[in-house]
Amino acid sequence: MTIGGSIALIIIGAILGFAVHVNTTYVDLKAIGVILMISGVIGLIASVAVQVSRRRARARGTTQVYEQRHYTEPPM
Repeated sequence: MTIGGSIALIIIGAILGFAVHVNTTYVDLKAIGVILMISGVIGLIASVAVQVSRRRARARGTTQVYEQRHYTEPPM
């Protein structure tokens, strides 16, 4: 799950949990909203953790290249 998908789940869950006032017999929309918000937060934490670990692995594996120039004539 990406960061954008997690934020979308949090927003949809908040809308269902706090803004929708519909009485249904078999479905509790407030519970579904809370479940979506919790899963969005868990997905957001997981996706940020994956991004941080990728960034650390990329920074650790880089090699530095040094350029050395040899001049045969003196510069003018």
